[in-house]
Amino acid sequence: MPKRQKSPEMARKSEQSPPAAPFGDPVVIPITGELDLHTFSPRELAPLLEDYLLACWEQGLTQVRIIHGKGTGQLKARVRSLLAKNPLVLAATDADGASGGWGATIVSLKPGPHHAAGDQQPETTSEE
Repeated sequence: MPKRQKSPEMARKSEQSPPAAPFGDPVVIPITGELDLHTFSPRELAPLLEDYLLACWEQGLTQVRIIHGKGTGQLKARVRSLLAKNPLVLAATDADGASGGWGATIVSLKPGPHHAAGDQQPETTSEE
């Protein structure tokens, strides 16, 4: 059976369009100090936490709430394991009841570049 020829129009389209990304477009996550893991797959967890915590640290945030849900506890255990290996993390504890209880982890980060010793904000003076 002979191969079907592409029309000139279809051939141009296939030459012009780049191949689709295998995982879709990158997701932009606002750096708010709160990360909800419910919409992410387990294989995204390690790079996601590393990148998000670094971004929070770079912005001077010293506390981050990671929402992993209660479930079976497997996701929480994986999150805690990754946090224990992260050099930016000082501590990780369960959130209080109003912030998610054991379905969320509060992460204390080391002071970021905005909190460096000797790096003080200039004082403002008001003119009267």
